[in-house]
Amino acid sequence: MRRLLLLRHAKSDRPPGVADIDRPLNPRGRRAAPAIAGYLDAEELRPDLAIVSPSARTRETFAAVQDVFEGLPVQWERGIYEAPAAALLAIVRAAPDEAAGLLVVGHNPGLEDLAETLIGSGNREARRRIATQFPTAALAVIDFEAPSWAAIAEEEGRLERFVCPRDLGEDA
Repeated sequence: MRRLLLLRHAKSDRPPGVADIDRPLNPRGRRAAPAIAGYLDAEELRPDLAIVSPSARTRETFAAVQDVFEGLPVQWERGIYEAPAAALLAIVRAAPDEAAGLLVVGHNPGLEDLAETLIGSGNREARRRIATQFPTAALAVIDFEAPSWAAIAEEEGRLERFVCPRDLGEDA
């Protein structure tokens, strides 16, 4: 089995004169990132590998995950930044098979589109929520009965859960 964890970066700031890739988290994002990281830890959703966009907001979001999962291997992937679903799917399919659990920390609309592309079954209410909105710091957990990452296919994923910071009592 393969488990894909899709985590959208936490809420970011828009300081004047700062390039999009360099935008930091805002105070709400700095609260939400540790909340979702704590959820990953409490639910024992430890991935084997993280693939993370190099933007400031994704790096800051991932830092909260690293705080709870010390030693988690990370691959910084420029191709995630502003990537459409097809490019993200290619990155996931290229992941090493030794990593049965994969965390991708990225951006919308690509992350939401990837989730919708991959999910074919699972919690109906969670599927409806993803189709409505994939907010900042939201986490989708998608399972595949596939022998390798290269073998995962569209609409073959089962949405195990979809969690937003507000589900945990935090701002999204």
